[in-house]
Amino acid sequence: MAQTVLSTAALPSAFHAIRDQTLDLCSSLELEDFVVQSMPEVSPTKWHLAHTTWFFEQFVLVPFVRDYRVFDGQYHYLFNSYYQTAGRMHPRPQRGLLSRPLVKEIMQYRECVDEAIARLLESSALEEDIRQRLILGINHEQQHQELLLTDIKHVFSVHPQKPAVNGDLSTPPKHPVPDLTFLEHPGGLAEIGADTSEFHFDNETPKHQLLVPAHALGSRLVTNREFADFIADGGYETSDLWLSDGWGIIQERAWNRPLYWSQDLQSEFTLGGERSLNPNAPVCHVSYYEADAYARWAGCRLPTETEWELAAAPAAVTGNLLESGYWHPASADGHSHQYFGDTWEWTSSPYAPYPGFKPLAGSLGEYNGKFMCNQITVRGGSCVTASDHIRASYRSFFYPDARWQVLGFRLARDGGGDSCPAT
Repeated sequence: MAQTVLSTAALPSAFHAIRDQTLDLCSSLELEDFVVQSMPEVSPTKWHLAHTTWFFEQFVLVPFVRDYRVFDGQYHYLFNSYYQTAGRMHPRPQRGLLSRPLVKEIMQYRECVDEAIARLLESSALEEDIRQRLILGINHEQQHQELLLTDIKHVFSVHPQKPAVNGDLSTPPKHPVPDLTFLEHPGGLAEIGADTSEFHFDNETPKHQLLVPAHALGSRLVTNREFADFIADGGYETSDLWLSDGWGIIQERAWNRPLYWSQDLQSEFTLGGERSLNPNAPVCHVSYYEADAYARWAGCRLPTETEWELAAAPAAVTGNLLESGYWHPASADGHSHQYFGDTWEWTSSPYAPYPGFKPLAGSLGEYNGKFMCNQITVRGGSCVTASDHIRASYRSFFYPDARWQVLGFRLARDGGGDSCPAT
């Protein structure tokens, strides 16, 4: 793992701030909400609270604190996610069947582990391995903060009453949407990958050079109105727009609009409850297959992750992120290309290792590396990603049929030119 600018002195406040923020994000939930699992990909809120705690216990306290006693030996089986080298785990699709341990017992677990970490942080001679694992744990918890929100959104979306996860959320501003233009890149030899002087995940390395053809990227994300035009033009009924797997899935699952859109296409479910659809806001909760089909319909394509990073790297990490308080995409204001925040952006790049990639040693090597097959890279973060968690080199990944995350896209085209035929 890389060195980071987060000093030993700053670690205690950073650790406790992240742990407190996780609890704040679910403070509007009732006790019954913490235990529901609405589909195999979704985990109950209670499980997220326990798993992030297990991560600190398993990878920091157990190996580095000699006299540490685990809170409960059964938790290792219940709250391990996918670390096969660490031991067996409860099946992911059955996490919603775990009525026990109780939510109050999970809260006690968090307190116990937090106190043990606090004592460890009091050491003036904190080993570098411990520091780096704590920093990884903090970033891991930020990932689960986002998952916690998107998972409970799905849970509430299948409830007939469509309750709000947080009724205090403000509606994002409805800016007039700027015209879609295409920002040209001349191509040539380029370099992508993480700045290793700051924290990064192993899948962002090593920095490497690639020969990139000339191309152009859309100046903003594709909007709800534009996607509605695709629907109205028979986009979901035109087989030659779709990859074979995508066409099969939309037939099997009867997809004819983005996840959370109402049948009449006039409203959508949000973390703030059911709201009217803002036509100028970025379309979200679409799969890779839907994004790819739209791009074909528009006479364009999706960007590669290299093209996306080259465009985003010079930009400041600002935008509609978690701290904005909307927890939903907002229309572009004309001053930003929306590289960060609003929606994760599908790229056309398979999630694969960079040349020379080496996973972390031991069980932590399972964090990213073993998923580098059959998934698609997404970039840029979303409206529920923390601003201090995202960067241009950040690579996340989902299966191409995933829709429950805040997933959107922008267009790209080969060579220069100002527009795609259908825009």
